Amino acid sequence: MKQEYVMGNGAIALGALAAGVGLVSGYPGTPSSEIIETVAGHPHENVHIEWSVNEKAALEVAASASYAGARTLVTMKQVGLNVASDPLMSLAYVGVKGGMVIVSADDPGPISSQTEQDTRKFAEFCRIPVFDPSSPEEAYEMIQDAFDYSEKYRTPVLFRPTTRICHAYAAIEVKEQTKARPWSGFEKDSKRWVIFPRLSFANHAMIEKRNPEIGKDFSDSRYNSIEQEEGSRETKAIVTAGISYAYAKEFWNNHREIRLCKIGTPHPLPESFILRALEGIEEVICVEELSPYLETELLKIIGKYQLHIKVYGKLTGHMPASGENDASSVADVLQAFFHTEGKEERLELSDMPELPMRPPVLCAGCPHRASFYAVKTAMKGQKSYFCGDIGCYTLGNAMPLDMVDTCLCMGAGITMAQGFHWTDEEGKCFAFVGDSTFFASGMTGVVNAVYNEADMTLCVLDNSTTAMTGHQPHPGTGRNMMGHVVEKVDIERVLRGMGVQKIVIVNPLELNKAVETVKECAELPGVKAIIFQSPCVAITKPEGYLTVHENCIQCKKCIREIGCPALVLEEGKTAIDPMLCTGCGLCSQICPVDAIGGERHE
Repeated sequence: MKQEYVMGNGAIALGALAAGVGLVSGYPGTPSSEIIETVAGHPHENVHIEWSVNEKAALEVAASASYAGARTLVTMKQVGLNVASDPLMSLAYVGVKGGMVIVSADDPGPISSQTEQDTRKFAEFCRIPVFDPSSPEEAYEMIQDAFDYSEKYRTPVLFRPTTRICHAYAAIEVKEQTKARPWSGFEKDSKRWVIFPRLSFANHAMIEKRNPEIGKDFSDSRYNSIEQEEGSRETKAIVTAGISYAYAKEFWNNHREIRLCKIGTPHPLPESFILRALEGIEEVICVEELSPYLETELLKIIGKYQLHIKVYGKLTGHMPASGENDASSVADVLQAFFHTEGKEERLELSDMPELPMRPPVLCAGCPHRASFYAVKTAMKGQKSYFCGDIGCYTLGNAMPLDMVDTCLCMGAGITMAQGFHWTDEEGKCFAFVGDSTFFASGMTGVVNAVYNEADMTLCVLDNSTTAMTGHQPHPGTGRNMMGHVVEKVDIERVLRGMGVQKIVIVNPLELNKAVETVKECAELPGVKAIIFQSPCVAITKPEGYLTVHENCIQCKKCIREIGCPALVLEEGKTAIDPMLCTGCGLCSQICPVDAIGGERHE
């Protein structure tokens, strides 16, 4: 064994390699993206790795590999689990042969997501086991056991790290396993692998009989623990899980008269373990993030066995109903609940200055800013609907651009623009989608628009990468995660094959041409597509920057119109920060007196 200092996502990846995983698939999504990248960056003989076009595709690729006996890992974030839910619900009934672990990284806060949904509830809904690691070290060990459980019970299992587990760092003792385990191959058996109502009925009954057995198995799991002072007779307890266990443990270290219970395998619930943990307890508080999952399950057990125990948590208002926990907030809650004095060391922050506001913003030189501005300029004075999507370009909602009227979920901008058309045929309807999102979930909406004769303009913001989640490749980039150069999937040809008749490719940084293109397309009936094509500034090497010349009249139009972070005020006058400017030239095309020119970087 050797020691590596890795991120939590890296620990999950290395744990999967140690378990002999044979196929890894997924779709980028913070906070889970680094898992696949870590697998690709380490020795992985005979392991197939891919960024799939979306989470549904990733799970279906892994399903057949698992049918053939390979151990498979599928990665996504919690909202990606929604996309994968169609095959997952059926796969829960059909089962697997080789171990399958589905990592669904939850995002309390949320920090970088649309929702705060809780994967534990999803596991309960589809009746499959879920593992809830409390540290990167535990995640490394736990995911190896998750593969074993998957094979033992022939079921996919969910693995639920949260943001603070995914992005924490720790030193991990890593095993040398780097080769995929040999798999036995697919055995044809339509009675097992083809999901028909009769099979579903029988397997549903099997699942309901099996899950209590898994719960009994989980009751002896090393990931569930009871911590108490030897010989003490506590009457109060903390029940916790995940990263909240680490926060509660900090409090418990100074208050050991309280029992601390950790549940690392929340579903199926380890009932026997919980009954042991509650022996002699009169009051318990549940410390968890997102849903009151543990709290609700405790209430069920207490009711089932008619125990005289009071349960507190989110449902009673003792814990916050939403958002993240941290060590300080948990300590405050527990001190108030147990009526203890604070013994925890706190940093003195009373004299610290307020942190500056740092709202998310499109990068200086981002071509998306130019695309939005071109559409805004072309549609000035006309009633228009601007439907956004998930990606960097969601930041187009910020002032002064103010170009995202709606953002629901991946791919929804395209279909929502159609809904606006059917309710207001006079308005001009625009849908903005990135190149990666187009492949992930945008194409269905385009077909729907063509088939149903909608009137809308599709704006594909093609910056040649999956920028928001870390610049992962996608079908339009010409390379994949196996390191192979592959044929690029051409968005224009795809659109033409779908029946879109008017397709124009334009560089958004050529402002006048882009504006005229938008005007032309907006006046045409039916479905039109503009592919705004310019690479992400994070994957290009700018050679120069712009400066403001002496003939500037200080109208500040450049600042007011586009909000580029490289445009600043110095002593009340317009200036350009050369450390931020990429020389894209958008501001120079806006300036009414040609007062912005270029310089080369030294």
